[in-house]
Amino acid sequence: MIFIGNASEAHLSVTLPQTKRPPQPPRLEIKNLKCSFDGRQVVDDVSLTISAGQVTCLLGPSGCGKSTTLRIIAGVEMQDSGEIWVDGKLVCDTIFRVPPERREIGLMFQDFALFPHLSVADNVAFGLRKGTRAEKRARVEALLERVDLMRHIDGYPHQLSGGEQQRVALARALAPRPRIMLMDEPFSGLDNRLRDGIRDETLSLLKDEDTAVLLVTHEPEEAMRMADEIALMRDGQIVQRGAPYNVYTRPADRAAVAFFSDINVLQSEVNGALAQTAFGQFLAPGFPDGTKVDIVFRPQHVKLDFDRNGSGPLPTPSDGVAARGVVERARFLGHESLVEFRMDHDGSLLKATVPNVFLPEKGRVMWLTVRRNRCFVFPT
Repeated sequence: MIFIGNASEAHLSVTLPQTKRPPQPPRLEIKNLKCSFDGRQVVDDVSLTISAGQVTCLLGPSGCGKSTTLRIIAGVEMQDSGEIWVDGKLVCDTIFRVPPERREIGLMFQDFALFPHLSVADNVAFGLRKGTRAEKRARVEALLERVDLMRHIDGYPHQLSGGEQQRVALARALAPRPRIMLMDEPFSGLDNRLRDGIRDETLSLLKDEDTAVLLVTHEPEEAMRMADEIALMRDGQIVQRGAPYNVYTRPADRAAVAFFSDINVLQSEVNGALAQTAFGQFLAPGFPDGTKVDIVFRPQHVKLDFDRNGSGPLPTPSDGVAARGVVERARFLGHESLVEFRMDHDGSLLKATVPNVFLPEKGRVMWLTVRRNRCFVFPT
């Protein structure tokens, strides 16, 4: 807005048109990747986009194609079809191919792959091809300072703990300032006491470097902790993609629910958009009458009450009808207790988790209800 005139005159305003910046391409974009080995489709039409500073976790069970996808992006494997783009420029298709060392992509693996005959400083400097000796040394020292390993700069990998080796591997991967970091189960070799802290340190450093990160893991907890976005993979395909909260609370199917936690399953048949169970009716909109469905819910969404007078707790609109169960087993897991019930209505086992310590004796009768707003209905 420009004002013309002085304080004693009426102001005339002229609005200048805003210049819109063209949208920036994704840091990494893979389009319709396919790869097969011995006639088996290992990667099946996988597409992903990752922006600078974003962490995406490729999450799935062993053998689902995660690591193969990573190796294709790195240039270690060749796809049968599909394209890889970095900052809007083609890196690889089935005809054109930029060599792996020129893709500006960093790699971290679960075994760290440090050179045992090189010092910590030389390991970190290994990928630095540009700059004077002084500039390379300054970069090495800055990264080792950041990961709190300057005291080991002249040491060797065998003198370091597993967590320290992991941090050296991270510093080495980041030294050339890669635009993209590919990480294949990088924390699986660390014990639980170290893992959380090192994951957080790694994530902070990667964010500060504005690096796009693709992390492969089979651990849902790790993906939930680190990712801005989760791509859930199964049988070579991405079956669901979104923010961790959305993938967890709006699963694509029964297998997606089960991958993140234990589940309970009730089987029923739809009649008038309702599914009748021992826990009362569940809404099943969109399913034709006669459709067999699985009603899936997690153990933490089961509510418990004691059988005080033989009638059990009164049903509530949000929890439906109470069903009677007998305690089969109870275990304390550290921050919660897991209780298994043998249900009266069909003899099935049902799991419930309770915060803190709750260890009812075997044979104890209790009444169970299920939170309706935490249930998922899928076709059987």
